[in-house]
Amino acid sequence: MTLGEAEIGKTVIVKKIEGDAAYKKRIMDMGLTKGTEVYIRKVAPLGDPVEVTVRGYELSVRKEDAKCVEVI
Repeated sequence: MTLGEAEIGKTVIVKKIEGDAAYKKRIMDMGLTKGTEVYIRKVAPLGDPVEVTVRGYELSVRKEDAKCVEVI
């Protein structure tokens, strides 16, 4: 399952990040690293962006970026 597919109100754990090295670094700089718990707060009405809570702060992630973060 990807971050973009996770249900609102659920807490998931980052398993893997897909993409090239520069893309992975950008995602990890946002705090989304392997093993991190992520709470899915809400999704915009048209599905983009996804708002999550990670490491104590709120983060909005584009749907395209959320597809590249594999979670369990």
